[in-house]
This record gives sequence, structure tokens and C-alpha cells, in this order.
Amino acid sequence: MDNINIQLALTSWFFDPSSHKPVTADTEPSSHQVHIRAATPADLTSIARIIAESFHSQNGFWGWAFPLLRLGIYEDFKHRLLSPAPHHLCLVAVETTNNGVDRLLGTVEVGVRFSDYWTQTGKSFPYLSNLAVHPQYRRHGVASQLLVKCEQVSQEWGFQNLYLHVLENNYQARQLYFKLGYQVHKIDSHWSSFLFRRSQHILLYKHINITSTG
Repeated sequence: MDNINIQLALTSWFFDPSSHKPVTADTEPSSHQVHIRAATPADLTSIARIIAESFHSQNGFWGWAFPLLRLGIYEDFKHRLLSPAPHHLCLVAVETTNNGVDRLLGTVEVGVRFSDYWTQTGKSFPYLSNLAVHPQYRRHGVASQLLVKCEQVSQEWGFQNLYLHVLENNYQARQLYFKLGYQVHKIDSHWSSFLFRRSQHILLYKHINITSTG
């Protein structure tokens, strides 16, 4: 295992992992004809909707701000799609309807990051973020297919380990990741976790075998 010690780096302030529980264990095989592809600008509206609904509540005090949050997410993803960084990819899981239109079921991002300056390892690593599945299509294998595709992409980029964060209290997501072979690398301790009694972030990794993505 690489000696990598990283802290969670969110892509923007719109993504608050303290309330994020979009990933559930895929206990049922997919009943949909799903295929995974790279996101396009035409997917932006659907991506923003799924991410917003997964990361933010539409009820209570913040309900009034939901349209603004969704717009911010849209612009954030638009910027990354139109100005792609090397080794960064937004993937979507889609189902083609009878009229030939792609219905977006889920999304995830995978990109290469560099170890934090205090680790002094000088190594880059693939990091998975913003995995979200539409509520109607959860527990049908969509998240698993997105994760497997991320493994394939990481391997094509020349890496053998893939990293991600999960909240300690997100038991369903942890169940899915462990089922797919992820292991605990470290638990990120942060002052805000103790001060505000927030759930800690667990850094997971998976060693990608050639046979696991075949």
C-alpha cells in the first residue's frame, strides 16, 4: 500500500459530505440496461439535479436555497467539463429509453491528485468523488457499475490503487465499498469532527488487480 496521507478535498463548497448519503449497497442485480460513458455538456442538467438531491435536503431552512445550490453545481461541473484537467473524468450511468434518449441514472468523478505537501511522498494517485445515484435507481447495481468503470479508468492511466472517502456513519456506502474490495487506509481526524460532533471521514483504498476489471 502506498504511503499516502491525504485529507478530503471537495471540488467546491456546494458539496457538503456531512449530509451526503447518496450511495446505498447494491443488493439487487441491475434490472436496467445500463451503460457507462463519459459525461457530455448535454448531461449537465441531470448531473446537477442528482448531485443536488443527493447532497442537500430540499426541506427545512435550506429548502429555499436548493435552486441556487443546484445552479452552482451545474456551473461547477460545466467549468470542469469545458476545461478538462489531465486525468480527470466525469462518468455517467445511462439507460437508453425506447425513443433513443439517454436517461441519466448516476454519476461519479475520478481524477488524479497529488499527495499533500506534509506527506512528502511526491506520488500521484487516482481519487474517486461525487458518487451519486438517482433515488429511483438505487440498490440496482448502478453504483457498482460506476465503481468498476473507475477501476478500469485508473488502470488505463497506469495506477494500481484507487482511493476515496466515506463518512464513518454512512454504513450502507461502507458496506458497498467493502463488498467491492475496498479497505481502510486511515481515519481522518479533524478538529471540526470533535467540535461539531460530525462523523469522521474514512479514507479507503482498493488495490486493482488485472482480473478485477476484466
